[in-house]
Amino acid sequence: MELCIFGTLSQKMISQNTIETVFETARVEEVIGDFVQLKRAGSNLKGLSPFSNEKSPSFMVSPVKQIWKDFSSGKGGNAVTFLMEHEHFSYPEAIRYLAKKYNIEIEETELTEDAKAEANEKESMYLVSEFAQKYFHSTLLNTDEGKAIGYSYFKERGFTKDTIEKFGLGYSPETWDAFTMEALGKGYKLEYLDKTGLTIVKDDKQFDRFKARVMFPIQSMSGRVLGFGGRILTNDKKAAKYLNSPESEIYHKSKVLYGIYHAKQAIAKLDNCFLVEGYTDVIQLHQSGIENVVASSGTALTSDQIRLVNRLTRNITVLFDGDAAGLRASIRGIDLILEEGMNVKVCTFPDGEDPDSFAKKTPYDDLVHYLSENAMDFIQFKASLLMKEAKNDPIKKAELIRDMVMSISKIPDKIKREIYIQECSRIMDISEEVLFNTLAQLIQKDITEAGKKLKTEQKAFEVVKPENAQLQAKIDVLYELERKIIEILLLYGTAEQEFEDVLLKANEEGEAVEVKEMNLYKVYQRIYLSLQEDEVELANPMFRAIYNDLINYFHQNEKFELEQYLMRIEPELAQEVTHILMEEERETLHNWEAQQIIVKQKNQTISQYVSETILTLRWFLVDRIINELKNELSAEPEADNSEILSTTMDYYRLINSFSSKLGRVMSRYS
Repeated sequence: MELCIFGTLSQKMISQNTIETVFETARVEEVIGDFVQLKRAGSNLKGLSPFSNEKSPSFMVSPVKQIWKDFSSGKGGNAVTFLMEHEHFSYPEAIRYLAKKYNIEIEETELTEDAKAEANEKESMYLVSEFAQKYFHSTLLNTDEGKAIGYSYFKERGFTKDTIEKFGLGYSPETWDAFTMEALGKGYKLEYLDKTGLTIVKDDKQFDRFKARVMFPIQSMSGRVLGFGGRILTNDKKAAKYLNSPESEIYHKSKVLYGIYHAKQAIAKLDNCFLVEGYTDVIQLHQSGIENVVASSGTALTSDQIRLVNRLTRNITVLFDGDAAGLRASIRGIDLILEEGMNVKVCTFPDGEDPDSFAKKTPYDDLVHYLSENAMDFIQFKASLLMKEAKNDPIKKAELIRDMVMSISKIPDKIKREIYIQECSRIMDISEEVLFNTLAQLIQKDITEAGKKLKTEQKAFEVVKPENAQLQAKIDVLYELERKIIEILLLYGTAEQEFEDVLLKANEEGEAVEVKEMNLYKVYQRIYLSLQEDEVELANPMFRAIYNDLINYFHQNEKFELEQYLMRIEPELAQEVTHILMEEERETLHNWEAQQIIVKQKNQTISQYVSETILTLRWFLVDRIINELKNELSAEPEADNSEILSTTMDYYRLINSFSSKLGRVMSRYS
């Protein structure tokens, strides 16, 4: 549903026809590929989780099924749910994003008053920010003040009109409340202007935060406007040269990289990311043809920013100004990059040059050559930099070596650590043994501190073990069996298979005998009839809801279309369906056979798999009944229990029948 932040403007709702077109057109691997670097893994694609900090890929995408699953966080779904999870889009925003990506025209209808009432604060802040970006950009291009001051400044920096358009650059007028009054006049609420920091509200007065500044919109990886950076053009010593939007619900500067929206595809394609400091560095390099570049926007590099790049590539090249002032402080960010298990190179420019100025005057081929030839490994760069500081001072040299080893200790990969130690030994002219001993001390210290932290956390989150562990095991087995039934329905529900029926028929002597017949059923029909016959209802509420919905769906539709099905069910059910389908893509780590849970092998037929799963479920339920009967016998040992004993023996015979049909001995839980 669309949100409403306007007091007078009507809102629209996306038509069902548009939604269906989007679902039919969007490819989950293409959508996710804009945010996560994916590599082929058989028929699937895999990458690092964009939802958690991990070193080994546990994020999987199935192009065949058009779904994804993140095994580290448990999240999963289709292209739309990925955008909702990753970009925090509302459902209609995700549809709009995909429609724009695939050039699908959006049909709209009027939104009801009830739907308008569901307006979301965060979404309202996004729309205010998008309006502000369009306002500042229009002011830059279409007003005398904007052209004379803002546009002239960007032209002096060497930015073309296409570049200005591409990055949505703008200008905020010198009048104290020009933007605020325009926004209020268009129906935007002062509450959201205040919360995004675009307007400063004091008592009964309000004025623009970015008065008389050129504007750099800061976008998320998907292109949403999160906030702004504004540069003042006067020599006012009391005012900050650069001013950023304050922290808000939608803007967290430690989690944002300037230029990531425009750079993401180039980063993934070239498998490298150039990291610079400022907005103009990014824009100038991009205009020069180096598009895989982002900036930390003048803030100290953070782990969240590094992980943003890590989703697209494992390689970062940090570009430093030729001016060495503050360089030592800047390289502290390298340790953070190493800690994330990434590969780091460093490239510096000639004295007096920065990425902006150097790119402006250097032809593309020469620029590419310079970056390639002058990018050095972090260990060589750090050594050469610090050796200049140490000179012939042995104390400083000892501190320098320890500093180098400290950086190496941050690297998770043991092989890389050893190689860097060898390199460090060669550069510093010191024995590897001494360096390895120092490295071991530092690593041990980190392990000890991590251990203490882990113990503290474990103590804080200690849980009491269930009194009846055996009962817990039974619940887990039932859960897995019911989950397996849902999986069968999802994978093979409409497939037609021959199943064996056992019927009672009269022989020539008129006696009732069992006769086996093979009959054709659809898989869902066989499961439904079998569970109906035994009056079995799935115990897990989630599985029960999915089961009932699937059976209804199969009764009404001849074919099972996964994407259409996911569209029609509740989000939490859709997510569980995705989890079940993607689970089979993961390498099995469980010893199901030991738990009497059947896992389908390639040489098994679907009908055999279905029959064995249902038989195993029936065995489990019968076994539970036997356990209950035994408890009754124990409770009243002196009473006449002949009827209970007889019933128990009947159930034992039934279990033996299951065992015979399954062709294996069934162990018991009770």
